[in-house]
Amino acid sequence: MTENERDDSLRPDPDALLALAEKDRRGKLTVFLGAAPGVGKTYAMLTRAGRLKAEGVDVVVGLVETHGRGETAALVDGLEVLPRAGIEYRGKVLQEFDLDGALARRPKIILVDELAHSNPEGSRHPKRYQDIEELIAAGIDVWTALNIQHLESLSDVVAQITGVTVRERVPDVVLKKADEVLLVDLPPTDLIERLKEGKVYLPESASRAVDRFFRLGNLTALRELALRRTADRVDEQVVDYLKQNAIEGPWASGERLLVCVGPDDLSEKVLRVASRLASGLNAPWIVVSIERADREVETTERLQRMEALFRLAEQLGAETRRVVGNDFVEEILKLARREHATQIVIGARRNRGWRKFLLPSLPDALSRKAAGLGVYFVTPDKTEKPPAPARFVLPGIASYKQSVLIAVALSAATAAVGKLVYVFAELPNISLLFLLAVLGAAVLGGYVSAFIAAVLSALAYNFLFIDPLHTFTITAPHEVFALIVFLSVAIIAGGFASRIKEQAEVARVRATALQSLYEFSRKLSTAGKSDDAIWLAVSHLQASLKRNIVLLLPDKSDLRVAAVWPPDTELDVTDFTAARWTRDKQEVAGAGTGTLPNSRFEFRPLMGPHGLVGVCGIQQSEEQLGPNAERALSAILDQTAIALDRARLSEESLQQAARLEGERYREALLSSISHDLRTPLATIMGAVTSLRQLGDQMEPESRDDLLQSVEEEGARMSRFVSNLLDMTRIEAGTLKPKSDWIDVSDVIHAAVERARKYFPGTVIETGIAPDLPLIEGDNVLLGQVLFNLLDNAVKFGGEEPVNVYARRDGQDVLISVTDLGKGIPPAEIDRVFEKFYRRGKPDGRSPGTGLGLSIARGFVEAMGGKIQAESPAVKKRGTRIVIRFPAGEAAKAEKVKG
Repeated sequence: MTENERDDSLRPDPDALLALAEKDRRGKLTVFLGAAPGVGKTYAMLTRAGRLKAEGVDVVVGLVETHGRGETAALVDGLEVLPRAGIEYRGKVLQEFDLDGALARRPKIILVDELAHSNPEGSRHPKRYQDIEELIAAGIDVWTALNIQHLESLSDVVAQITGVTVRERVPDVVLKKADEVLLVDLPPTDLIERLKEGKVYLPESASRAVDRFFRLGNLTALRELALRRTADRVDEQVVDYLKQNAIEGPWASGERLLVCVGPDDLSEKVLRVASRLASGLNAPWIVVSIERADREVETTERLQRMEALFRLAEQLGAETRRVVGNDFVEEILKLARREHATQIVIGARRNRGWRKFLLPSLPDALSRKAAGLGVYFVTPDKTEKPPAPARFVLPGIASYKQSVLIAVALSAATAAVGKLVYVFAELPNISLLFLLAVLGAAVLGGYVSAFIAAVLSALAYNFLFIDPLHTFTITAPHEVFALIVFLSVAIIAGGFASRIKEQAEVARVRATALQSLYEFSRKLSTAGKSDDAIWLAVSHLQASLKRNIVLLLPDKSDLRVAAVWPPDTELDVTDFTAARWTRDKQEVAGAGTGTLPNSRFEFRPLMGPHGLVGVCGIQQSEEQLGPNAERALSAILDQTAIALDRARLSEESLQQAARLEGERYREALLSSISHDLRTPLATIMGAVTSLRQLGDQMEPESRDDLLQSVEEEGARMSRFVSNLLDMTRIEAGTLKPKSDWIDVSDVIHAAVERARKYFPGTVIETGIAPDLPLIEGDNVLLGQVLFNLLDNAVKFGGEEPVNVYARRDGQDVLISVTDLGKGIPPAEIDRVFEKFYRRGKPDGRSPGTGLGLSIARGFVEAMGGKIQAESPAVKKRGTRIVIRFPAGEAAKAEKVKG
C-alpha cells in the first residue's frame, strides 16, 4: 500500500461527515422508547423536562397525553403548556397539537407526545412524526415517546406475537435518525400489576387489556424487541462515530465471529468449538463456505458433507453463507469486513512433504493478511489421521482413447495442410498452424487432448519443416530454442482453451439449474395451500431427477403419504420404517445410507424454521446423483419446507382468528344478556316486592305506576328474547318468509304507531309517496325490520326527530329511516350490521344488544331486498338506513323470467 493510499484509507467517511454537519444545523430528536403502554415513557420525559426547567432551560409542553394518570398530570404543573389547536372533524372539534403555535413560540426544547399519532383530516401533515420533522428542521429540539410495536418493520412480528394488528405505524428511518434513544424499561410483571391497579387504563378497560394484549408472554416478547432495537441503535451510533473519526474496523464494541468450514472431517470440530466460543462471548457468528467460481470440483459425497455441516451450524444457532470466488483469502476477509467480524475461526492442519514449502496453507495465508482481526485456529486431535493427499486421476479408458484420437487427427490434418502450403510458399511462421491444432484439441477433447496434440505437433513440425527435413535431428541452435518455445506456448494455450471450455460448461449447467430453481420458486410463491406446494414439489423433483418421488407429512403419531409421483408409486414396510426414522431422528435414512439401506427410497427431512414439516423420499438407482442434482435437490427441499411451514402458520392464524372471533361473540352475548336481562328483571322484582309488601297501603296512582313498569320491562325482555330467537333462526337457515303482496305505507304506519307507544317523547315524522307500488314479501318481518330501525334511530338520535321516508326509485321501492345523531365513523360504517356490534352514544355508553340491525339485515335479505347504512346523512350529521325492494312489477317480471 502506498503512502497516498494509506492516507486515503485513514480519511473520515465523507457521507458520515455530511450527515454530522446536517445534524448540527437541525434540531435534535430524543425518543423515549418503551415496550408497551404504561412503562413510564411520558413520566420519564416530564421528569427530565422538569429538571431542565429548574436549571433555566427553555422547555415547553407542546402536547402530552396523560390518559387520566394523576401522577403524570402532576408533572405537567410548573411547565409551560402551549394551547392546542381546534380542528373540525366530522361535526366535532378535536383538540390537536398546534404546529404553527410551536414554530412561532420557538422554544429550545418542546415535548410532543405520541409519535405514532395520526392527525385528523385538514391538518398540515397526516402523521405527527411529520410535524416533528418540521420542528427539527426549524432548529427546535423535540422530545417524544414511542412504543416498540408502532415501528413499521415490526408490525407483522407484533401482530403474530400478540394477535393485535397495529394501525398507527412509524417508519424505522424516524427512529434511526433520532439523535438519542432512551429506553424506558419495566418488568412485565410490574406492568401487569400497574394495569390491574388502574394506573394504565380505566378498570373496565384494564381487565380486557390483561386478557388480550397485556399478557406476560406478549410483554416479554415486546420487551425483548425494545431491548434489541435499542442495542442495535447503540451499535449504529458506534459505527457512525468510527466513520466520522476515520477509525478503521473491525472494532471491539461487540464480538462477531466468522467461521470457515469445508467438506473435511475437521470442520465439524470447528463448528462445535466456534459454538462454545460464541456462547462464551455472547456473540453472533456466521458460518461460511467458499466454492470456486470457475469449475465444478465437488463430488456428491463432499456436497452432502457440506449440507450436513450447514444443518449442524443452524442447529447450533449460526447464520450460514455460501460464497463463490477463486481467491479464498480475499473472499474471507471481504466478508469479515462487510459483517464487521472481530474474529475468524478456521481449522488448521500442517502441510506435509513438499507442500509445506511450495503450497502455503489457507490458515497461514489468512493470518498474514488479516490485519486487525483475530484468527482462531482449531487443530485436529493427535489421534486423528491426516487426510489422504489428493491424487491426480487420469480420465477413463473411453475418454482417454477419444482424447488421443482427437489429438492425432488434428495434428495429422494440420501437418498435411502445412505441407501443402509449404509446397507453394515457404513461410517462416508455418508453426502457427500447429497452434490452431492444439487449441482445437483443447476445445474438443480437453486438456489431455491438448497436451498430446502439442507433443505431436512439435514432432511433426520438426520432422516436416526443420532442417534436416524428414528427420528428428535439429542442427541449428535457434531452431531448438524455437521448438521449445513452440511446445511451451502450445501447452499453455491448450490449457487455457481447455479451462475456458470447462468454465463454459460449468456456467451452462449452473444457469440451467438456476433457471429451474427460479421457475420452481415462482410457481411455489403462488401456491397458497399446503397441498398445492406439495404436489408442485413432487412433480418438479420427479421431472428434474427422473426418479420416483414420495412426500410424507406428520399426522398425529405417524406419517401419512401426502403425494407421490408417478401415481402408482407405493411404499412397503421397510420404506415406512426408514421414513419414520428420518422423522424421529431428523437424519437421512434409507437406500445408500447406513440406516435401513434395504429400503428402495432415500428419505430426507424437510426442516422448516419451526422444526420438521415433512419427509421426502427419492427412489434410488444404480446411477448416483451428481453434485448439481444434489444442490438442486437440497434447494427445492428447503424451499418446499419453508412453503409448508408458511402454509401451516397461515392455517393456524386463520384458526386462531376464528377462535378469537368466537370468543368475542361469546363475550358480547354474555355482556348483552347480563345487562339486558338483569336491568328489567331488577325493575320487575322491585315493583312486585313493593306491591306484595305495601300493596294495600299504596295510593292507586303509585300501584298503577308500578304495574306499568312491570308491563314495560316485561315487554322489553320479550323483545330481547325475540331478537335472540330471530337471530337463531337466521343463522340456522330456518327462516322462511311468506310471499305476499305488501302495501308498504300500511306497514310503515303500523311500525311508527308501535314505536310512538314505546318512545312517547320522540318525534317521528313520515313521508310516503302517493304512487308507491306494492312489494312482495312478509308483512310481519318487514314490520319488525322497521321497528328495529326506529328503535336504533331513537337510541342514537338523542332528542332530535326521526324521519321515515318511502318512495319509488326506478324499479325499486326505497324505504329510509334517518336520525340526526352524531353519525357513524367511516371505518365502522360496514360493521353496524355485525352481530353484537354496538356503537357508543354521545355520553359514551353503548345501548342495546347489538342485534337489531343484524336481524334487520337477515330479514331484508331473506325477502330479496338490500339494506345499507349512510353517514353523515343530513348536514354532516346523523345516520340513514336505506332498504330497497323490487317494485311489484319488477318482482313479478323477475319471477316469471326465473
